[in-house]
Amino acid sequence: MTREQLVSLIDEKRSYLCVGLDTDPKKIPAHLSGDADAVFLFNKAIIDATRATCVAYKINTAFYEAMGTKGWDVMERTVHYIGPGHFKIADAKRGDIGNTSDQYARAFFETLPFDAVTVAPYMGEDSVRPFLEYEGKWAIVLGLTSNKGAQDFELQQAGEELLYEKVLKTVAAWGTDKNLMFVVGATQAEAFKRIRELVPDHFLLVPGVGAQGGSLEAISRQAMNRDCGLLVNASRAVIYASAGPDFATAAATAAAAYQEEMASYLK
Repeated sequence: MTREQLVSLIDEKRSYLCVGLDTDPKKIPAHLSGDADAVFLFNKAIIDATRATCVAYKINTAFYEAMGTKGWDVMERTVHYIGPGHFKIADAKRGDIGNTSDQYARAFFETLPFDAVTVAPYMGEDSVRPFLEYEGKWAIVLGLTSNKGAQDFELQQAGEELLYEKVLKTVAAWGTDKNLMFVVGATQAEAFKRIRELVPDHFLLVPGVGAQGGSLEAISRQAMNRDCGLLVNASRAVIYASAGPDFATAAATAAAAYQEEMASYLK
């Protein structure tokens, strides 16, 4: 999906919501848990319930890889079920020497129909470059994350700037705002002004709204650009809005509430 198509989708739906399909078999409602295909059935119901109000889905591959070959099959069926009408993110946090990243890019962009892959930049340009070589595909590079360990490296001084600031400036030069996004955690809201100084035009994938306590209003006010420039992810707050038979209805309600608030912030 190109930037133009993504922006058009945001305008059409008045939404920049990304629903995270971090599906944990242990948290699937009891009435589904006995089914051999419970994870896919759960994902299918969530997708059907939220299609109208979100523009993207983020599949955290770890939850599927943990199930072995069956999990990979479920992930593949899920991404195909989402279809071409939504922006599809493989939250895989890949990044390795060039020929290995070549294979990761093939896996998610050729074998599977994802639009984007999250990528760790620590190993440098050659580890990210293969993800930037596909037309209409995106590398979403880790910028400033919400976890406690962000203090260990990302927020350390690196000369006259913080390390994450150096990462943003350096990586931005490897691609364009049409094939590069950055991950910025919602709980780092105070940093968004500086981040927009460094990467004013790039899209930001923002996890941490909802269960992790990030403020949608603060993010939207500080980080939105002329094309919106945001994909705000909500996972647990949507997919686990209810643990009962009404889980899909509850997910639809939660997603619609996010969409309604987002519509009020869009320019």
